[in-house]
Amino acid sequence: MKKNILFLCTGNSCRSVLAEAYLNAAATNWRGFSGGSTPTGAVHEQAVATLAAHDIDASYVRSKSWDEFAAPQAPTMDVIITVCDNAAGEACPIWPGHPTTYHWPFPDPAKFIGSDTEKQQHFEAVFAMIKTRLDEFLASHDTPEE
Repeated sequence: MKKNILFLCTGNSCRSVLAEAYLNAAATNWRGFSGGSTPTGAVHEQAVATLAAHDIDASYVRSKSWDEFAAPQAPTMDVIITVCDNAAGEACPIWPGHPTTYHWPFPDPAKFIGSDTEKQQHFEAVFAMIKTRLDEFLASHDTPEE
């Protein structure tokens, strides 16, 4: 049975979406979700382009409130990971089942200022950081007996 991870950020447009989509593409025993405290309502186009460049399906991702995952009908989360400083400092909903929580701060690529090429490179760099951290997590947690 797959375990669930919820990636949280403020806007749920970049980092948490990159983590959700990568986990779902890479993991065999985990399912990723993402949400934000103040969702922007749209996934950043460069986040979608970054995932596409790595052949990762992003057709299902959307910017949404973390409140969806605190509702009674929501899937139970085994792990909650905040991926930005803002979400880590905010009052989170009460999560059923008392999931394990982690804080993995990553720079916000949506706030990067530069040329289109520099923005693309910055998104790639942040995605590489997220991928590395998730690969390390999966190496120690993605086993059938867990």
